[in-house]
Amino acid sequence: MGRMYSVAVTESAQTAQIDLVEIVPAAGRIVVVHGWEIAQTTELGDAAEEALTLLAKRGSSGSTSGTGGATATPTPLETNAGAASSVVETMNTTAAVAGGGTLVTIMATAFNVRASPVQWVFTPEMRPVIGPAERFVLALNDAPTDSITFSLTLWFEEIG
Repeated sequence: MGRMYSVAVTESAQTAQIDLVEIVPAAGRIVVVHGWEIAQTTELGDAAEEALTLLAKRGSSGSTSGTGGATATPTPLETNAGAASSVVETMNTTAAVAGGGTLVTIMATAFNVRASPVQWVFTPEMRPVIGPAERFVLALNDAPTDSITFSLTLWFEEIG
């Protein structure tokens, strides 16, 4: 087993399709995505209810990163573990694209914003494995009807 990390985003108001999290492993490293939890704190009444689609994607070498978000520092889950080597971006307002590579959807799901929080934890056999020079993207595929304030945590493992 490699080292485990979390990436957390707290209260980010969004009104459009966005890449919630993007992870690019460092050279010679592999990233294994263990799961995520997404929550919202603004859509609380019946009239605000909506379902939004989440897409988990894998980009090959040559795919292009999204832009407009922030670089995040993953937190090690073990007290004395070193810093993560992967590059992590959150809340990119311009989505990652295939560019000179490929960008494929490896999972599509939806969630009702009033049923928040929603947690997805992969079984060991189902965990996405992202190789060197690839990227993992968790994307909000729908534009919310109005501004929604999201919080999310994604857990991943670095190997190598």
